[in-house]
Amino acid sequence: MAEQNRAPLPHDFHPEVHAFSVVSADLEPGAELGDAQVLSGGNISPHLRWEGFPEGTKSFAVTCFDPDAPTGSGFWHWGLFDLPASVTELPAGAGSGKFEGLPAGAVHVRNDYGTKDFGGAAPPPGERHRYVFTVYAVDKEKLGPGADASPAAVGFNLRFHTLGRAQLIGEYGTPAG
Repeated sequence: MAEQNRAPLPHDFHPEVHAFSVVSADLEPGAELGDAQVLSGGNISPHLRWEGFPEGTKSFAVTCFDPDAPTGSGFWHWGLFDLPASVTELPAGAGSGKFEGLPAGAVHVRNDYGTKDFGGAAPPPGERHRYVFTVYAVDKEKLGPGADASPAAVGFNLRFHTLGRAQLIGEYGTPAG
């Protein structure tokens, strides 16, 4: 694969907040994404489970962002918020298809594919990208933006309402065309 510059991670420019942990049955930190999380494969959101979030958490948000996309602004693969504070795990596929395992009231915003669900990895041929799955502990039950908000608008709201953050980074690359 071609050598490429790596963009900063999305939280490098945010204030420090309480760090907590997120794990997945589908992804190890720094490991290759499985076919299930690839757009041309299963296109299924991974299982995620989190713990150690700060007291006062009233809801959660989950995102997946590719900082290495050749866009100048990265690529949003997933934006989900207003998960009740009692929810600390999402099964594989909760952000995909029939949204099985997604609690009532959770809100999806469109990803950069233009759909309101999880969109799997699809880097250009010959590139290897990072996929940053982030769980945010939020200080409000309802974050504020509606389902028609952009991922950037959700990120803006999260910037001011995040009590804690956990991230899990996977990678995926494609052979040169």
